[in-house]
Amino acid sequence: MMRHGILILIIFFASGSRISFAQKSDTTDTLSYARIAFEVSDHNFGDVNQGRKVTYDFKFRNSGTFPLILQNVLTTCGCTVPDWTKEPIAPNEEGIIHVIFDSSSRIGRQNKVITIRSNSDTGDYRLRISAMVLPPER
Repeated sequence: MMRHGILILIIFFASGSRISFAQKSDTTDTLSYARIAFEVSDHNFGDVNQGRKVTYDFKFRNSGTFPLILQNVLTTCGCTVPDWTKEPIAPNEEGIIHVIFDSSSRIGRQNKVITIRSNSDTGDYRLRISAMVLPPER
């Protein structure tokens, strides 16, 4: 009888790993969260003559169910300056991160990262810009 009991337990646990006695609840429908979703996360300015300032607007949407707040936007160097939507972005509303790249003291291939800190459930988000800085026009 003991062997039959052990055998039944082995069979139960081998096949019972898919059986749950507790009811699993899907809480994702009831949770409130903010989620940042960009149309484009990389922008290439192409060839830029040294000394020019070029700009790009990264557009995004709050695809979550809670207001999105951009807490900070950080860049990898002083040649890249961001400005962004400061007020909370309601669900399904849009915002912009305006980026100015100043090529004054740069030459050659440039790759810059812009880090967005927000209350998005996806954590920090990174945007990228690039350019090939050529000698100044004469």
